Amino acid sequence: MLEIAENGRTWLLSGPTSSYAVHLTDDDELLHLHWGPRIALADAEALAVRPLPDYWPFESPLDGREEYPVEGGPRFVRPALSVRTDERRGTEWRFEAHETVDQELRLRFRDAGLAITLHYRMRDDVVERWVTLHNDGPEAELLRADSATWTLPDRDAWRLSQLHGRWAAESRLVRFPLTYGEKVIGSRRGHTGHQHLPWVALDTDATEERGEVYGCALAWSGSWRIAVAQLPDARVQITGGAGYDDSGLLRLAAGESFTTPVFAGLWSDGGFGGASRAWHAYQRAYVIPDAERDRPVLFNSWEATEFDISEEQQRALARRAAAIGVELFVVDDGWFGTRTSDRAGLGDWTPNPDRFPTGLKPLADDVHALGMQFGIWVEPEMVNPDSELYRAHPDWVQFQPGRKRTELRNQLVLNLARENVQDYLWEQLHGLLSSAPIDYVKWDFNRCFTDAGWPGEPYPQRLWVDHVRAVYALLDRLRAAHPGVAFESCSGGGGRIDLGVMSRTDQVWASDNTDPLDRLAIQDGFSQIHPARMMAAWVTDSPNTQLNGRISSLRFRFVSAMAGVLGVGGDLTRWADEELAEARDWVALYKEIRPLVQRGDLHRLRPPRGGLSAVQYVRGDEAVVLAWLQAQSYGEPVPALRLRGLDPTASYECRETGEVHRGAVLLHHGLRTGLRGDLDATVLRLRRI
Repeated sequence: MLEIAENGRTWLLSGPTSSYAVHLTDDDELLHLHWGPRIALADAEALAVRPLPDYWPFESPLDGREEYPVEGGPRFVRPALSVRTDERRGTEWRFEAHETVDQELRLRFRDAGLAITLHYRMRDDVVERWVTLHNDGPEAELLRADSATWTLPDRDAWRLSQLHGRWAAESRLVRFPLTYGEKVIGSRRGHTGHQHLPWVALDTDATEERGEVYGCALAWSGSWRIAVAQLPDARVQITGGAGYDDSGLLRLAAGESFTTPVFAGLWSDGGFGGASRAWHAYQRAYVIPDAERDRPVLFNSWEATEFDISEEQQRALARRAAAIGVELFVVDDGWFGTRTSDRAGLGDWTPNPDRFPTGLKPLADDVHALGMQFGIWVEPEMVNPDSELYRAHPDWVQFQPGRKRTELRNQLVLNLARENVQDYLWEQLHGLLSSAPIDYVKWDFNRCFTDAGWPGEPYPQRLWVDHVRAVYALLDRLRAAHPGVAFESCSGGGGRIDLGVMSRTDQVWASDNTDPLDRLAIQDGFSQIHPARMMAAWVTDSPNTQLNGRISSLRFRFVSAMAGVLGVGGDLTRWADEELAEARDWVALYKEIRPLVQRGDLHRLRPPRGGLSAVQYVRGDEAVVLAWLQAQSYGEPVPALRLRGLDPTASYECRETGEVHRGAVLLHHGLRTGLRGDLDATVLRLRRI
């Protein structure tokens, strides 16, 4: 709901439980008023007339209170907008008008020839903010154009939460006291990156189930930056947007516009769990395509075959996958061009004639005949120097003239800002999806930008932005032309996970690390912001040959992976009959609980810090608990799990034991899991009776 004061200078957006308010002073200063529990318009107007506090010499009364700080004038905080022309640098704007379009608030400002529009939209309790810049004057260079600055209320002792990591160790949660100065996270790698997810949360004394939590998440899949600043007067602001530094996003000629990505914000008084559930509901309702459809159980051939694949070998794997209940069979890397290793073939998106002499259609038809969908792996943004594409068009990659072309993983990055590269990829991928009944595409991105140059282009910096825009446009175009095809975002695991790519894909690959114990921490961090409906998780072989050699039971591996979108990635031709039979039972169980996992409300019962950890999903009258015991020390009894989200006055039957429990008892005294020893796991289903 959007409300506007009679004087037209105070605006209030409200969701079911929260409100967001801003006010324009007589001097055209846009001040932040409120972000937190729901208030009335009269409350916002009362805040608007409160005088600003006194400020010390050498400080600015605007700092820490301005809604969108620009560069220039009496401001010393990090500017959200920095613009340079041949004549001047900075912004001295004046207010022009406000308008509303379908509950979207637009505040319009102008600085000479530059029109600046701040956009606000409340979706449930999530505030979406972004900025549009339109140039009617001489050419202007956007050194920095952030999506939003978020202002927090006066509180003591803020604490910051973030997700950090690296390849095979993504999305690990850390919390620490916020101190004076700035904490900056981001990526200068050209993609979202394994090192940080573009999300932060701040609280003072929240727990998993109680307390105020403020969270912000950026919808951008390229380089990005979020800066959390505690100012000299202890006020806190969060500024974020596309691009890592201030070296320039792009140039706007007369008549050109730029729209920033959305920077979304959420307030919750339900603790970290309440904030997560609100984020998940928002993404299922407004971000994820076809979120009401549950994702199928998949098999991926990579860890079984790597590059050594053949058509008959894939058929053998497909038969075994179908026998255990798999619904989607995916041929990973190695099906195209001369791709017998990672040294050749990227860019040549036609089936290898030796491995698939009549194309992919015969295999796809056989997979469909087995009752499964068919999928493939691609990495469209990359090229191997040993490829037909690169030999024909060496100028199509990112490179600096006169400099060595850096190869990582034996590949270079195509310059998707070039229209001819965009046209080529559309022709290749559209032709591929038209050549065979393909239902799913795993879209990978396996190296960072290094030599991001564009010889001959007068403003080569724009490729950082235009590359991402081109990826989005290509995905949008392919989805429109092939509406039955699902897409998964992958970047060496979790290197491209953000709200921007999630609005165009059906699931994401959270990590290349498939060790079931490591995955618990990765999945816990992922769940702070993103729902299980988007998180692909695989059961692979034991010992874990990829990373650590850890031995774990099929039970532990399956229950770990069942916390997301279940997949299988082991070499099924080496699994014993007993293992295949057990796997079939786990797959069947997952299909039964899938609506709860993928569409239910998540409660993190115990974090994965050693010992017992567990999550619970609740949907309607049903709940399911997934619990893992890392190790049992000194023979101590395993604690009961206090459940969440149940009706304390109702009774619930545990389908595994047949026992009937009172809701109040489960909420306050807990449920025994029966786990013991090391690396044990269980699934417990509850139904209200």
